[in-house]
Amino acid sequence: MDTIRVTVWGEYRHEKKNPVVANIYPHGMHATIADALRRENGITAATATLDEPEHGLSDAVLANTDVLTWWGHIAHDEVRDEIVHKVQKRVLDGMGLVVLHSGHFSKIFKTLMGTTCDLKWREADERERLWVVEPGHPIAAGLGECIELPQEEMYGERFDIPQPETLVFLSWFQGGEVFRSGCCYTRGKGRIFYFRPGHETYPTYHHPDIQRVIANAVRWAAQPATPPVQFGWTKPREESLPYTVPEWLKAK
Repeated sequence: MDTIRVTVWGEYRHEKKNPVVANIYPHGMHATIADALRRENGITAATATLDEPEHGLSDAVLANTDVLTWWGHIAHDEVRDEIVHKVQKRVLDGMGLVVLHSGHFSKIFKTLMGTTCDLKWREADERERLWVVEPGHPIAAGLGECIELPQEEMYGERFDIPQPETLVFLSWFQGGEVFRSGCCYTRGKGRIFYFRPGHETYPTYHHPDIQRVIANAVRWAAQPATPPVQFGWTKPREESLPYTVPEWLKAK
């Protein structure tokens, strides 16, 4: 595809309630992510938030979205089930989905994974080192062997997700935990990438390597148009030929 159309979805609640978050992301985390994507060649980015009508994800918006990114935290339960089902259908039909940080507990991610998606966590201003464990993967393009974040929220194993089809990043935290932080999946015709960093009280989405990963993930998740899939009864493509019993079989 010539241009990848991205919709950056954000809960946009912390930025309105917490002055620390508002100072880091004065226009919202979703705006910071979208602005970084707009600086990429071949990508356009719009935004949508929880409190917009239909959570900003109308049929028209979803129909014109090649890749959806998702960040949520304190209001997962407020996302209407009918919107979740529409997003799920679009993913199965080929729309890419990039799930960020606490979006692991979102309705859409849990629906697509079929597990609790639970994990260990701790907020203690810990250093995070994201090791690139699949350096040949397109999502790791342009990175060194690891990404260093001076402060982040800890997520630790066990992370209750299906085995990733490809694991791109493995995180180590100052407290000693590790975590599968960059997980690739396919559901139907759609590609899904889960990327761990992004706690709201840290400037993670301003980090150039984090922005590079998200842009790479968007390009990986974007799918060119593919033929429609047909299910159920179908007529034969060839006329059935009459079956003749071989002579050697008749003798038996």
